[in-house]
This record gives sequence, structure tokens and C-alpha cells, in this order.
Amino acid sequence: MVRRQQAADRAVRLKLRSPGHPKFQRPVEVAFWVEIAKGLLPIEASAVVGVSPPVGQRWFHNAGGIPPFDLKFQHSGRYLSFTEREDIALFRVQGKGVREIARALSRDPGTISRELRRNVAVRSGSSGYRASVAQWKADMAARRPKVAKLVANPHLHAYVLERLSGQIRRPGGTVIAGPQPPRFTGNNKPHRKNRAWSLAWSPEQIANRITLDFPEDESMRISHEAIYQSLYIEGRGALKRELVWCLRTGRALRAPRERSRRQTWAHVTPGTLISERPAEAWDRGVAGHWEGDLVIGLERSAIGTVVERTTRFTLLVHLPREEGYRHKETPRNGPALGGYGAIPMKNALARAMSTLPKELARSLTWDRGKELSAHTPFALETGTKVFFADPHSPWQRGTNENTNGLLEWTPKVGRCT
Repeated sequence: MVRRQQAADRAVRLKLRSPGHPKFQRPVEVAFWVEIAKGLLPIEASAVVGVSPPVGQRWFHNAGGIPPFDLKFQHSGRYLSFTEREDIALFRVQGKGVREIARALSRDPGTISRELRRNVAVRSGSSGYRASVAQWKADMAARRPKVAKLVANPHLHAYVLERLSGQIRRPGGTVIAGPQPPRFTGNNKPHRKNRAWSLAWSPEQIANRITLDFPEDESMRISHEAIYQSLYIEGRGALKRELVWCLRTGRALRAPRERSRRQTWAHVTPGTLISERPAEAWDRGVAGHWEGDLVIGLERSAIGTVVERTTRFTLLVHLPREEGYRHKETPRNGPALGGYGAIPMKNALARAMSTLPKELARSLTWDRGKELSAHTPFALETGTKVFFADPHSPWQRGTNENTNGLLEWTPKVGRCT
């Protein structure tokens, strides 16, 4: 009788694939997407919630940068939670019966009985109850995937695809393919020169125009958000992900708005703000206060420029490339070999400033560039205090900016005039 009931319970379900690694629980995924909404990168959000970086990157990539569920959703209590399933597994190990477990969890005995029959672990001949496997089976059975509108309506799909791809045609109707776009990686957008040739419409243009082209056909309606989600989210089956190259931004994944508001100047401490600079540096009455900047030329060549505010005396800091540098063949996430990384910049600038008397090297004002992120050891080595200008305020270093405009750097000759 029990065996027949188990077969009846499983007959209403399709065959489930192997669960593999136990799935992370919903609260962990919710915490991950909350950190993403704060502007953190997937690797940073993964470290916060305690999952490995590949797992966090896979969550972000597969969802297209869009949270796959409502972050404000609260468990209603109608269905068993993972915590309750853990309690059921513990009670079963202790040998407690169905009715005793139901009383402990304030659940109906039929709910516990069905749970033990439906979601029992059956791999490797085992018939024990495991909370992780039971939760995975419940999540798989609870899925109700909705068919995307672009899949259910071929006419609408053709309309959106034609305008989204925006193929360029000759007067005779022949399609001009243009250069082959890069292989889709799902992480970064390509360089503008590698973008696909197209006269593509934006999703918002398509959504607004379709109401004018089909004013009486209510089936020919779609929102721009539905088009974006069909592009970004895998598994929708409506549009190919490669079509993101036809978007005007070319963005492969949706980026949270908070990420654009992130402060990337972690090396600027409160004590190094330009407002903390001595008053004597503002009126140019005392020599020894300098302004500096990095000038990048052709083929990633670079020099550092340092100008004294009172006398306009200028020093050019030589920044040779590091050993192993290869133009346009720099290994991904490899060391900074261009010659203007934080450490090479600090060393070259220290050599140049160390030739000056101490009275003529009082302070140095730089922009917000990370090439001087090693300003603390530089100040210890040279005794020169470093200050950083405010964001988007080049006028605070006007002497240096004007001097840079007078320089002409010739990388092949290796000379500045």
C-alpha cells in the first residue's frame, strides 16, 4: 500500500534531473542580490554572503544582472520552509513519528506525510529524508515557467527582431554583414570598433512604434522592459543574447544604478583632500608647492608632469615600460607593465622629487588618478605631503593643466618638446 501511494505521488511529476551540489537557499540568494543593488560587483557580493566567486558570477550572468525574484518577498508560511525541512530530518533521525513531528511543527499530519513520501532522497539506493534534497525537489516542482510573449507570438517576434537587429541593406536588398562581432562572453561590452554594423532601433522605440503600426491589433503589444529581459535573461528562448551588441550601449549585462554612483577613489583619505592643503599654497606666496599629472600618449606611452605653482618650473618624470610589456597583447588581469602603475609611478616620482632641496618640495597636488595610490610611501620617502583635487575640478590644478597643453610628446622619438 505504501509503495503504491509513493508511485501515485510521483506519477504527477516529470522525471527530475540529478540535483548535484545542494542548492544555496533563497535567503542567501536574496542577500547576494541586495548587495548587487547596493552597487557591489558580483565577486564582492559573493564574499559578503559567503559563496564562491564563480557561483556569484554565474548567478549574475544567468539572470542578466536582473534579480530573478522579488527581493522584498516574505515567506507566507503556506508551504514548508527549509528550516522546517531541517527539523523534519532531525526528528526522523530521532525516530519520531509523523503525528509527533506535525505537533512539534504545528502542521497537519497529512502535510508531513506527503512531504516524506514526495521529497525523500532516493539516490544511491538510499531512502532517507534529507532537507537539502527535499528543498530542491520542492523548488523544482513549484516552478511555473511562463512562456515569453515573443515566443508565443511569431509575428511579434519577427517585428521586434527585424528592428532590433537593424540590418544594413544595399539598394538592391542585399544585406551588408560588416565585421564579425566578437564572441559573446556575457561579461563586458566590446570596443566600439568591434561593434556590429546596424541601424537598430532601441527597445523603447520599438515598444512605442508598434502601437502606431498595429493600432487595432492588441496582440502586437510589448513593453521595452520585456524586450530587455528577453535579451539579458538566459532561458527565455525569445531572442539571442548576441543581439545585445546591437543596443546603443552594447552592454552585455544590466548594471545596477548604484554601481555608477560608486566612489572609485578609495586611495583618497580625508587627510589628503585639497581642503587640507596649507594656506600658503593657495596664494603662491611661498615656493615648494607643486601640481602633478599623468600624460598618456600613443601606444600607451606615458610621462609624469610636475609644475611648481610659484615659479612654473616644470619637471618631466620618465616612465619607461616594465620588462615583458607587449603592446595590445597585455595578459588579462596581469601586472601593470605600462610603466605608470602605482609602484613604478611612486618610484619614478620619488627619484625626480628627491633631487630638490627640502624647502622646495613642501607639497604635491594630484588629480584623482589611481596612478598615485601609493602616495603614503611616497610621502614617507620624500617628506612631500600629497593632496588630491576634488572630483571633476581641473581648475584646482590649473597651472599643471595649462602646462600639459604646451607639451608635445613624441613616443617613437622618446622626447618631449
